[in-house]
Amino acid sequence: QVQLVESGGGLVQAGGSLRLSCAASGRASITYAMGWFRQAPGKEREFVAAISWSGRSTNYVGFVKDRFTISRDNDKNTVYLQMNSLKPDNTAVYYCAASRVSTEATWECNGVDIWGRGTLVTDSS
Repeated sequence: QVQLVESGGGLVQAGGSLRLSCAASGRASITYAMGWFRQAPGKEREFVAAISWSGRSTNYVGFVKDRFTISRDNDKNTVYLQMNSLKPDNTAVYYCAASRVSTEATWECNGVDIWGRGTLVTDSS
């Protein structure tokens, strides 16, 4: 069974950068498309970015395009989310997700097969 463990969250000032990692256990993990969601206080969980199993296809929600980059290293079974130019409203718990849904579509929560437990990113401005 595939399990996902996020790391890399913490305090960051507006305008700063942070890189989140998601380590996947289990050989089957490389066959999944992987993604990131976030949930801000008092708000619903929302899609941020996704990457295909090969890494050749990516998709981003509009408000993070050109600031966030998703990537994966299948040799390490790890997915990354590089976040630059962070804004105060980026404070949220960021969740790693594995899904069979195409990365050409915007992911919905009910399309995710496996969730990580999340890592907290907090604005310290």
